[in-house]
This record gives sequence, C-alpha cells and structure tokens, in this order.
Amino acid sequence: MPKLINPNHMLQLKELLEAVEDITRSIGDFILKERNSVSAEEVELKSLNSLVSYVDKTAEKMIVDGVKPLISEAGFIAEEDTESIRGKRYNWVIDPLDGTTNFLHNLPVFAISIALMDGDEIVLGVVYELGQKEMFSATKGGGATLNGKPIQVKKTAELKDTLLATGFPYYDFDRMKSFLNLLSQLFTKTRGVRRLGSAATDLAYVACGRFDGFFEYGLSPWDVAAGALLVTEAGGKVTDYSKGDNFLFGSEILAGSSAIFDELYTEVSEHMQGDS
Repeated sequence: MPKLINPNHMLQLKELLEAVEDITRSIGDFILKERNSVSAEEVELKSLNSLVSYVDKTAEKMIVDGVKPLISEAGFIAEEDTESIRGKRYNWVIDPLDGTTNFLHNLPVFAISIALMDGDEIVLGVVYELGQKEMFSATKGGGATLNGKPIQVKKTAELKDTLLATGFPYYDFDRMKSFLNLLSQLFTKTRGVRRLGSAATDLAYVACGRFDGFFEYGLSPWDVAAGALLVTEAGGKVTDYSKGDNFLFGSEILAGSSAIFDELYTEVSEHMQGDS
C-alpha cells in the first residue's frame, strides 16, 4: 500500500503524485488485460451514446480503494459514482476510462484520469494514456511531465500553423449548428482539427505540444480536471468559452498554448459564446 500522506502537509504533493502514478499503472494493467474480453452483452447504455462496461466500474472501484488511504478526509467526484461523498476540502476527481467507446471498439486512444482538488483548486493531475502507455503528470506549481520528463505547450505563433483537437457532441445537439459553423471556419484557418474521442488525452496532448489547442462542450469534471492542470503547468491557458474559470463544472472548455490562445478564443467565442 502506498505511504499515507498527511492531508495537512500538501507540500508532499510530489510524494502523493508518485503514489497516484503507481496506482494508475496498476489499474492500467487491469484495463489492458480486459481489452479483448468484453462482450456486447456486458456493455450498458447509461444514456444516449454513453457506454459503460464492467471494466469501467471495476477500474473505478480499484482507483477509489487505492487513493482513499492517501488522504483519509478526501471525498470523490467520480464518473461511475462508486463513491459519491464529497469532502469538505479535498476531493478526488476520477474518470476510470476516458474513451470507453474507443476501448470497446478496440481503438487505441483511451485513458485513466485522476485529479485532486484542494477546495476549488486542482493541485494534482494524472492522465495515463493506455494506447501508448504514456503517463502525463502534474502538480500545482511543480510543472508537467510525460513519463517523468518535463513537457511544455507548443510555441506556434499563428493560428494558421496550428493543429487543433475537439470532441464531437454525442448527446447535447442543441448547439450543433454553431459548433459546425465553428469547425467550418477552423478548417480553413488551421492545419487541421482532430477528434480522438478522449478529452483527457486531448488535453494531455496540448500539454506536450502535439496539439496547439482543444475545445469541447458537453463535458464533465472528471473528463477535464487532470488534463486542465497538465496544460496550465505546461505553460498553457484553460478557460470556459467566456474566458472565465468555469471550465470544470460549466460543461465547456477551451485550452491552448499562450501564443495562440487569444486568436483561438476569438474564433470559438464568435460562434459558441452565449449559445448554451
């Protein structure tokens, strides 16, 4: 069992991060082992186009059981609602398998996302992208890493030279027309727009410079909490569509390198701001 972290000494974030990384690797091994074992009969439809299997549920329970001893007073904000008690100060934000549809269709882009909040602030984040076994990690004020090596956002100066990522709406179609209009503009003003199917991975890829920016709506806190910290600790910016800080619970996020953020924000806000 990982060493118990005293919740009154958050300067121990580095030690806490190492414990979370170890837990995440173990859960990753379980998920990859089960990759070709899930049958169609074992897949549930939670809501429109939202799938879940025993792998998601088991992985989340394993994560909860793993991190619970680290900070005894911490609560949980978790996708599969394994543990729903909120902590007064600390809360773990967990997505056991971001990209479940990819996983079930054997597309190699899916990730585990674990973040820790201290009040309203995200202070630790881990995104373990299982397709390439890449561990993205960050602590507040401690920078961001990929497999232990420091990472930074891209320094691209103009939108025309960028590669962006997004997520397609899968249940909230009320803003579809605005979203498609935004895409049509960005197709002509960038090098391209990609859709991988895992918001946690998209944000991690912004943090390490593979993407210059990312935008999506219809998301939940567990989709973006860890990835948002990765981006900011790698030198980038993260906001909602109004350039505010409600990206965690406001169901929309815009992330990118500082160099092109304002230009990207102008495009996104022109079509999406106020259209909710």
